[in-house]
Amino acid sequence: MKCLVTGGAGFIGSNVVAAALRRYEVVVLDNLASGFRENLRSTSATFIEGDILDRDALRKAVRGCDVVFHLAASVGNKRAIDNPLEDSKVNVLGTLQVLEACREAKVRKIVASSSAGIFGELKRLPIREDHPVEPDTPYGASKLAAEKHCLAYAKLHDIEAVCLRYFNVYGPNQRFDAYGNVIPIFAFKMLAGEPITVFGDGEQTRDFVSVHDVVQANLKAAENVGISGAFNIGSGARITINALVELLGAAVGKPAQVRYGPPRAGDVRHSLADISASAAAFGYKPVVDIASGLKEYINWARTEKVPA
Repeated sequence: MKCLVTGGAGFIGSNVVAAALRRYEVVVLDNLASGFRENLRSTSATFIEGDILDRDALRKAVRGCDVVFHLAASVGNKRAIDNPLEDSKVNVLGTLQVLEACREAKVRKIVASSSAGIFGELKRLPIREDHPVEPDTPYGASKLAAEKHCLAYAKLHDIEAVCLRYFNVYGPNQRFDAYGNVIPIFAFKMLAGEPITVFGDGEQTRDFVSVHDVVQANLKAAENVGISGAFNIGSGARITINALVELLGAAVGKPAQVRYGPPRAGDVRHSLADISASAAAFGYKPVVDIASGLKEYINWARTEKVPA
């Protein structure tokens, strides 16, 4: 079987590529705006440097593919608030370009990366797939629009579409980025001996899920025939940001220097995924606990250049 991974040089995409190569012929399409060629240095994947907004590059990349893992995206609430037009251009129009290329190439299935950001401020926990979707950032709105386009194509055309709603993903190949996940920001600052800033009181909770479990979800969603729909992908557990800081301190080997700042716009107070639907549909079962996952991540981060 042959597959395309859009955004395959990025954090989650490169981990999907590494696992997919054990069973598929893999093509990667990435414009390297936020991905890194070095994430693919040990792989035999065919690499095409190109943009999902480029029809010709997409048609070349998707030719002969059975499955498309669509991970190319503009990611993060702050990035979207700062650049809402770019966010929608990539996440909405880019996804439509991918879907059109899939339709033309007669791809069997698309597995698209969505986000828990589509839910907005939460009304109940744990979050099931039928929770109201009221995104309160441009990022959440663009990911919801992309998800709806995927599911509409599954109804209109001969293609299956699975949208995976990621919660807070972390793991190897996730680099420091002020727009990104709290774990790399904290980890790299702590490794550099710098103080970290916790926004709010630190008692807000998050469902952190290892990238290895996210990869498992992508492959299982691709390989189970006859399934379309949107599914939560998290760990099914949550911890406070204060507890996360303690676990990171244990992994680093020294406690963090913590400063507290005002809450950030667009941040929800609590988050926890109900993952029973993905378990029932395609056998998703997270296996990496947060303490072990953070130790692995810190070991990887030590090999990276700590940002100045």
